[in-house]
Amino acid sequence: MIPSIAKKVCMGLTGLFLILFLTLHATANLTILWGKEAYDAVTHFMGTNPFVQLMVPVLALGFLVHIGLSVLLTWNNRKARGPVTYASGHKSRGLGFGHWASRNMLVLGIIVLGFLVLHLSQFWTKMQWQQLIGGNPQNGYVLVTQHLGTPWIAACYIIWFVALWLHINHGFWSAFQTLGLSNRRVLPVLRIAALVYSTLLFVALSLVVIRCLFIPSPLA
Repeated sequence: MIPSIAKKVCMGLTGLFLILFLTLHATANLTILWGKEAYDAVTHFMGTNPFVQLMVPVLALGFLVHIGLSVLLTWNNRKARGPVTYASGHKSRGLGFGHWASRNMLVLGIIVLGFLVLHLSQFWTKMQWQQLIGGNPQNGYVLVTQHLGTPWIAACYIIWFVALWLHINHGFWSAFQTLGLSNRRVLPVLRIAALVYSTLLFVALSLVVIRCLFIPSPLA
């Protein structure tokens, strides 16, 4: 049986890996602010680069491991009637959104997962998947601007980004703490870094939605 600390370490590592992916994903999507030509160049590179294609199953495995361990650890914690934490020596203190997020990481994770499924069904299956099976992939710029230019879909994505913001704001510093890379002096710095990073990521992702919402999409 895998020790609890090993599960927490693995969850922390997979969490940091997924955060790195989100950073790259958000950076790539920001090119839409420079127009169709720039965005098409990025999507073509992502769809044809062998390394990127190799990372797709690795990324999927990372998500599955992270989600599975999250459910397992939460279940074990509730059985033991203890607080839901990912770190190995410090409980979350204080009130406000940070405290709420630390107590509801599984709920936030489920929200993120639900919208991830929606996101994949709207974009990945119509672009990258079609390339993999030799189908007819849709143009990324047209697809993204048309979907995110729909007000109710744009609102859903903003809700998703808020959940991501809360989840990452707690998960970022908690992962370092779990890995033993934190102490009383470093922890406040990590908390600030987590807030700054999660906010920047939220702004970057939201800018893409806002751009699509207020600038008309091409028809083809």
